[in-house]
Amino acid sequence: MPSQTMRFRPSGAPGLSDRASGFSLLELILVMAMVGLLFTVVTVSVSRSLTGAEIRAAASDLLAGLRHTRGQAIIQRQQQVFIVDAEARTWQAAGREPVQIPEGMDITINTARSELTGERAGGIRFYPDGASTGGSVVLTAGEREWHVSVGWLTGEIGIERDPQV
Repeated sequence: MPSQTMRFRPSGAPGLSDRASGFSLLELILVMAMVGLLFTVVTVSVSRSLTGAEIRAAASDLLAGLRHTRGQAIIQRQQQVFIVDAEARTWQAAGREPVQIPEGMDITINTARSELTGERAGGIRFYPDGASTGGSVVLTAGEREWHVSVGWLTGEIGIERDPQV
């Protein structure tokens, strides 16, 4: 009885040529390069969305600080000042500690000349009747901007994203 021998083909499946049975080094390098590129694109996209979320949260905190200051002026029946220091990158609501804005963001204030305390610092004053000196505070992160504005007559506080766009 003749013995049967099985041949082992190290190159892959039976019947396939050596060339069609695996990936070349060049193909593997191309796939790794594409995966790396995809990872980079996803990372940049995620970092941009985090920046958007951070500036949105910072603007909301700023809005709450202005509303708190206005509320304190009405409740205590005396003037209260919301302070912004662009050099130190801080803002301060009445009766509270200064708040540092996150890295990568800038803050500016547009207010009445009488409320300026420095070249890049000043305040928005609120009166017991709810009125104010008016002005706006702008948070900027890259190309994103949030404007928090205060009406002088009513002291109404509003927020707007990228009003120029």
